[in-house]
Amino acid sequence: MNDKINDIDTYISIFPAEVQAILQEVRATIQKAAPEAKEAIKYGIPTFILSDNLVHFAGYKNHIGFYPAPSGIKTFEQELSGYKSAKGSVQFPIDEPMPLELIERIVRFRVEENLNRRKK
Repeated sequence: MNDKINDIDTYISIFPAEVQAILQEVRATIQKAAPEAKEAIKYGIPTFILSDNLVHFAGYKNHIGFYPAPSGIKTFEQELSGYKSAKGSVQFPIDEPMPLELIERIVRFRVEENLNRRKK
């Protein structure tokens, strides 16, 4: 990625049109689930921040990477079992429908988690 990318619109614009559309869907889903979160580019990828990093997402050749922290992966482990995942990330294939409802639920979980952590 280019170090000069400093906003999500610019990040999304570097992808082919069909991937841009998917990335915009994911972005809108996150915005819907976390309307108070701020957008940023961290680690070279789109990030939503609410007190702390909330979730990240990224485009790749064959998948969309979604990074809801290890707690987001563990909490939704059963529903994510059909996707390639690691401790804090999951890969959603580009050639399959994005699980937007699941992404929304994971983001809502992360919002509660971040807000609860802030209260402590």
